[in-house]
Amino acid sequence: MRPQPFHAKPIDGNSSDCTAIFVRDENTGLVWHRCFYRTLYADTDRSQVVYHANYLRYFEFGRGSLMRDAAYPYREIEANGYVYPVIEMGATFHQPLFYDDAMWIHTRPALLERVKLQFDYVITKSETEELICTGFTRHCALNGSHVPVKIDPKTVHLWNTFPR
Repeated sequence: MRPQPFHAKPIDGNSSDCTAIFVRDENTGLVWHRCFYRTLYADTDRSQVVYHANYLRYFEFGRGSLMRDAAYPYREIEANGYVYPVIEMGATFHQPLFYDDAMWIHTRPALLERVKLQFDYVITKSETEELICTGFTRHCALNGSHVPVKIDPKTVHLWNTFPR
């Protein structure tokens, strides 16, 4: 079954598709944070395609960019006594990426529970909007002693104020 296309349109007042940080998928109406990345030669495997495990790095790049652009970088989260390790992840690959391919990494806050949260991801080729990969990461809030705790208030605020 073919995946539904992903058509991102800027929503943050930018007329340029290249500089928009927030985009809306015209098919679902969902808002996503977007950042640009280009594959490195080191990302590819012997078959000359991006090795599947590198998509987790791309997810992390997207997640970190979203948090920085929301004025709440991971460094600050950790300074406030919280860590959010990945406890579950998933990815569905639709097309391969190759060396030097330019991509958009789309990230959005998804589920929010008492001690767990989830980010969703869509990766597309930057020039064509071809869908490359969809995925998610689930995280658990831990304190400095690695004990599960309620999600910190600033992260809850981000989930509640993320553009709809």
